[in-house]
Amino acid sequence: MPASLRTATVATALLAAVIALLTLSPSNAPPGASGLDKVAHFVAFGALAFPLAAARPRLFWPVVLGATAYGGLIEVIQPLVGRGAEWGDLAADAAGALAGAAAAGRWTRSRR
Repeated sequence: MPASLRTATVATALLAAVIALLTLSPSNAPPGASGLDKVAHFVAFGALAFPLAAARPRLFWPVVLGATAYGGLIEVIQPLVGRGAEWGDLAADAAGALAGAAAAGRWTRSRR
């Protein structure tokens, strides 16, 4: 595995772990209590999609779909840990993944 792909894979795994920790820990805030919640989902999943999409631009759609599926899995698990699942969170996750992968594509093209 090339070093750039290895680094991107490690970064993605670490980001996925941080996202899981933050989204699957019990929360005192009611679901949708703040519009900033959706911004946080957007930013987190944009960051999640960026490394692999930057390392392998041809994997744009698999990265976006994989990150979105991960967001969906989190939404399914959240009620089991005392948190609410929201379609809006999943939409923010998908939009963030798409934006993060697109930003990675622009960034890799600008480096050439």
